[in-house]
Amino acid sequence: MKPEELSERLWQFAARVGKAVDALPDTRVGRHVAGQLVRCGTSAPPNYDEGCAAESRRDFIHKLGIALKELKETLGWLRFIIISDLLPQRRISSLQQEGRELARILGRSIVTAKRKRRPPRDPPPSGPA
Repeated sequence: MKPEELSERLWQFAARVGKAVDALPDTRVGRHVAGQLVRCGTSAPPNYDEGCAAESRRDFIHKLGIALKELKETLGWLRFIIISDLLPQRRISSLQQEGRELARILGRSIVTAKRKRRPPRDPPPSGPA
């Protein structure tokens, strides 16, 4: 997947999270969850985009790591919404699925970037000469 395509998926996910936030009930718990979810649910796309413009591989890994953390927090709040019956599971399940897919993609990107960052190992000695 090209970086632009992943960025678009992340922004679309954030927009869907925003719609879920707007559907939460206007209760003390609903407002609390809404505040938490709007922050973490809209944080991954700008962090990913910033990572794509990173000045170093280390900075890229760091920004993608932040995006991944925010996605995982979002998945946690979506789970809480279902557990606490704030919204029906059918309303949230496809959002959870997309969040899990995006988290896997970011996780694989971080692993790949870390692998490329390591210097090549010296070959082992070939034995007595």
